[in-house]
Amino acid sequence: MVKQEANELNKELDEKVIYINRCAKVVKGGRKFSFSALILVGDGDGNVGYGFSKANEVSDAIRKGTDAAKKNMMTFEREGASIPHEVIVDYDGARLLLKPAPEGTGVVAGSKVRAVLELAGIKDVVAKSLGSNNPINQVRATIKALLSLRNRKTCFEERGISL
Repeated sequence: MVKQEANELNKELDEKVIYINRCAKVVKGGRKFSFSALILVGDGDGNVGYGFSKANEVSDAIRKGTDAAKKNMMTFEREGASIPHEVIVDYDGARLLLKPAPEGTGVVAGSKVRAVLELAGIKDVVAKSLGSNNPINQVRATIKALLSLRNRKTCFEERGISL
């Protein structure tokens, strides 16, 4: 019964290929190409995951990346269609700023960060990449920022403050 629920969840997921890199290795007979793929998976309702994989064919790299992304699904806090508070995150060389925005603003972000936020189901947010433009590090920084978000209500309960 649990596997059926997982299959139902997989049917509702949206996939997006964020980045494909071609790598060439020079060997005796010429060049040998391999490919890496960065894939995002999300349900548009607070769950998102990413996968990075390498293979000798593009289609195999995408398939492996999709499987890895489905295994790495994460849930995070939201407040309506936006995020609860502002957050600045460093991941490797990437530095990212996420700010909540009023309703109707939309997603104001660069391409890689925008893809993560849209698949996660966030509709109103302003984001700015302040560091590296490496796609993998930008995606990881965005995921780290989303996981560091905290709900106001649970934060007050932990401190012993009543609303």
